[in-house]
Amino acid sequence: MPELRQDSTTKEWVIIATERAKRPHDFITNKKKEALPSFVASCPFCPGNESETPPEVLAYHDSRKANTSGWRVRVTPNKYPALINRGTIVRKENGKFFRKMDGVGVHEVIIESPYHNGLIPLMKDKEVEEILLAYRERYNALKKDPMVKLIIIFKNHGKSAGTSLDHPHSQLVATPIVPMHIRRKYEVATSYYDDTSRCIYCDMVREELKSDERIVIETDKFVVFHPFASRSPFETWIAPKRHLSSFGNVPTEDIVDLARVLKTTLFKIYNTLGDPDFNYVIHTAPVDDENKSYYLWHIQIIPRLSTLAGFELGSGIYINTTLPEETAEFIRNIKT
Repeated sequence: MPELRQDSTTKEWVIIATERAKRPHDFITNKKKEALPSFVASCPFCPGNESETPPEVLAYHDSRKANTSGWRVRVTPNKYPALINRGTIVRKENGKFFRKMDGVGVHEVIIESPYHNGLIPLMKDKEVEEILLAYRERYNALKKDPMVKLIIIFKNHGKSAGTSLDHPHSQLVATPIVPMHIRRKYEVATSYYDDTSRCIYCDMVREELKSDERIVIETDKFVVFHPFASRSPFETWIAPKRHLSSFGNVPTEDIVDLARVLKTTLFKIYNTLGDPDFNYVIHTAPVDDENKSYYLWHIQIIPRLSTLAGFELGSGIYINTTLPEETAEFIRNIKT
């Protein structure tokens, strides 16, 4: 029988459509993506083409000369940014219903590897660690800007996930507003904290560990699980056991463990589902709230195995055709 499950962190409902359910192995595909070379001369992110991007704002170099080859991870402003760091945050009114402001903010690209085919699940632990350190370094640099209210770090892998360049990269967008979708999550978390003096996300992690039905990986510092109200097949969360609201405050020793956990999780997905397109997002508290107790930073990974249709778009209720208990068990048993 189908189930309606509620996400306790957002109060949103998800349909687990067991009548049309797919088994986890139904998502295994024999279609193989075209193998990418390690270098593409026309790729602006490949070494030697540094002049094709805006000047770097951060790079981990083997050599010490900026904007030259020899880098391991490189961060540059996005050449085609959604927001730019010019303008003001003054809101302008044109009539009762027409409010606008300058599209001010920051949009950066984190080039994860000098290799055009350097996928995270196939990297060495140290290489993944440097990507995460670059994320944290840029986050902590940008949060000092009084204009910045929210920083989102995300990765699009594959065309259906929204990427336009094959070379492995992530993005960072810093905005002068906190959108309503994000505010809703924090309102739920704040209300729960006011009632219980506890973080709803930390309590959820403890309940997931207690249930043990949807756990994929557990280490001393992190838990990987498929949420009870997963919105899509194989949706995966990586959450810390240590309470921290902000990704920017994650200590380096935790970054080392997180690198292994992220790589292993993505390898399980890569190896099992045939390198599917996916998105991941680092969820973190707004800059002004990053030292408060009501929120827990975490990573959400969404393999692109289903498509939103009219019902989801019209209702906001997602339909998931798999049980997260079954997908978690399936992924947990994959050898790495």
